[in-house]
Order: sequence, then C-alpha cells, then structure tokens
Amino acid sequence: MFLKRMIDLSVAGLTLALLIWLLPIVAFFIKRDSLGPIFVRQNRVGKDGKIFKCIKLRTMHIGTQNIGTHEINANAITGAGRILRRIKFDELPQLWNVLNGEMSLVGPRPCLPVQTDVIAARDKYGVATLLPGISGLAQINCIDMSQPRKLAAYDALYIRHASLCLDLYIIGVTILMSIRRARG
Repeated sequence: MFLKRMIDLSVAGLTLALLIWLLPIVAFFIKRDSLGPIFVRQNRVGKDGKIFKCIKLRTMHIGTQNIGTHEINANAITGAGRILRRIKFDELPQLWNVLNGEMSLVGPRPCLPVQTDVIAARDKYGVATLLPGISGLAQINCIDMSQPRKLAAYDALYIRHASLCLDLYIIGVTILMSIRRARG
C-alpha cells in the first residue's frame, strides 16, 4: 500500500506539473462552447462507501441530470465535452483527488451515489474496501457502469490480482487507449 501511494503521488504530481499548461486552453474551449463553470465537483462513492467530491472538467450542459453517463442523452454533452471525453482528458483534474488521498491512479471507477445497483454489486464482491481509481481493469476492458455485475466482477478480479505490475499495465493500456482515441 505504501509503494502504491508513493507511485500515485509521484505520477499525479508529475502529470499535473507537465500538463497544467493545457488547462487554460481547454478552459477556453469549454467556456466558448457553453455556459457554466470549467470544473465540476460531483459526489461519488469512495472507499468504504464514503462520499467524496470528484473533480472533473465540465463536459455537459448546465442542468444535465446527475445520473450515469450511459443513461444521459447524447445532446447533453457539449462539443468540447465530446472531445475531452473521447481522449479521457476530462478526468485530468481527478489527479487532485489522487493527491488528496480520495482516489488512486488505478482502482474501481467511483460511481454516483444514485447508482445503487453498482454499489450493491460491488458490496457483494468486497470492492468498496479499495480507493476508487482514475482507471481500472474494467475500464481497459471497456466495461462501464451499465453492466454492474460484470463491472463488480472485474473490480473483484483486480483485487485478487492487485500488484505493482498490474497497476503499471493498466496505466499503460489506459494511456495507449487515450492516444488511439485522440488519433481518430
């Protein structure tokens, strides 16, 4: 756990330091595209069911219902938001959550408190004992919150096989997937 936390702190700090210059550019496009704040803070379910404020770049129009992404009408997503979501750049501010100890780089993605089916499935597998992550085993296998039991099963698989090597593999695949999405 200590080594994982040190890697989280190092990678999150370095990544923020290297990419902070992009935020004003991204902020310009978010503000140009729609009204509202640049950042949003959403209640998410963290370790042991504790609610925390997950920070993201705003990708949806103001007034969009606070439900799972798979349940939202595509028109709710802004033009800039489509691009940010495709390359997963909307999640960059979650590195602050990592630095604050509310999240890890790798772990189960934090769900919304209203996603009770995901919470119940994860409780069944003991997934709530982990810090949520920016990416995870389920995400690199293209499993999202619309498949709660399958998602929880992959999260449990991650718990059983958790290691530094697996975390590095998940981080590497996540980066490659983002690069591929950015290219087209």
